[in-house]
Amino acid sequence: MAYRQALGRWGEDRVVRWYRRQGFQVLDRNWRCSRGELDVIVQRGSIVAVCEVKTRTSLAFGAPAEAVGWQKQRRIRRLAAQWLAEQERSGPVQLRFDVAEVMGRELRVIEAAF
Repeated sequence: MAYRQALGRWGEDRVVRWYRRQGFQVLDRNWRCSRGELDVIVQRGSIVAVCEVKTRTSLAFGAPAEAVGWQKQRRIRRLAAQWLAEQERSGPVQLRFDVAEVMGRELRVIEAAF
């Protein structure tokens, strides 16, 4: 289990660096509540992106993004709504849901994945 956690953390670190290079500010990482967890939440201007990070060492279980099915998407949407409701914000935001695939040295961020 420690290996999986370390691998996931490594993948999330890479994704956070990518977002920062794109001009995003990190608002939250590994936000948790009783209903689940959001991996990475970033903002640039009025766009708030919630990113589900999938880190893999091989394609044995399919492409990383394939692990984000409709049930996972629904849960992420609900968690994002809860996270957003807990924030003190001024003005509207455009909520976007991204999926990041990390495989070895490869990183692919699918913006507005769902």
